[in-house]
Amino acid sequence: MSAGALLESFLSMMVAERGASQNTVENYQRDLEQFLTIVAVSDMAKVTDNDVYQYVQTLSRMNYAPKSIARKISALKEFFKFLFSEKEIKENPTAYLLAPKQEKSLPKFLSENELKSLINTALSKEGIHARRLAVMLILMSACGLRVSELVGLPENCINFDKKEILVKGKGSKERLIPISDEAIEAVLDYSTYRDNFIRGGRKSIWLFPSLTSSSGHMTREAFFMALKELAAEAGISPQKLSPHVLRHTFATRLLNHDADLRSVQKMLGHEDISTTEIYTHITSEKLIDMVKRLHPLSRLK
Repeated sequence: MSAGALLESFLSMMVAERGASQNTVENYQRDLEQFLTIVAVSDMAKVTDNDVYQYVQTLSRMNYAPKSIARKISALKEFFKFLFSEKEIKENPTAYLLAPKQEKSLPKFLSENELKSLINTALSKEGIHARRLAVMLILMSACGLRVSELVGLPENCINFDKKEILVKGKGSKERLIPISDEAIEAVLDYSTYRDNFIRGGRKSIWLFPSLTSSSGHMTREAFFMALKELAAEAGISPQKLSPHVLRHTFATRLLNHDADLRSVQKMLGHEDISTTEIYTHITSEKLIDMVKRLHPLSRLK
């Protein structure tokens, strides 16, 4: 079987047996196709551990970040593990392959004033596209959603009586997140002009449908570009802002206002609490103020 056919078989297995999301499958496909292009071996049984090592070195020379290389190595290990289990190869060339060490960088986040400025800038603009963007910003920052979760929200995801939103996250795992009155009001207002984003008056299952996207809903890329443009208009550096920064902002604000780590973990949809713990390393203004007020040495003149 050709390398391309084996890759297709692997991706099909990821969907059928592991319930991998479209985003995960696309990332695997992109990373593995890059490997096949660089290594240029049509017979996967002939790939050696040296080929894999040279591939990783090539990634380093291409100035990929350690985090990106680690992700590509993870995809590679899963692929060859699959080939070995299917008896397509006799030896796994990635069996002893290690990912590069990564330094944990502190997540970037917006101040409350920056977030308000961003949303108010969107609200002040003319047109339904700007108004929709403001609604998406409010939802994302109020619920800590991933961008893929935001654009893929179904129309009926919100329980207005219980003030909860049902989100399907990584691995198709669902979670309920409390939703604020402000976010509910924004969505209800948006519902009055939502049909403008549906072609020919047809029905759509998506909360944020699109007239041009093949998926039927707004894409991550379109939201990303709109966010960058809005940041510049709001006086915020576009380099500082990304969809994930809004998610970081949500988590940081909760912890700065005494939310417990387990609750934040549940709302973010983190499987491992160690992923959530990185937010505890952010020095908050509230903690600084508490030390100034309560520590005995801070009151010495």
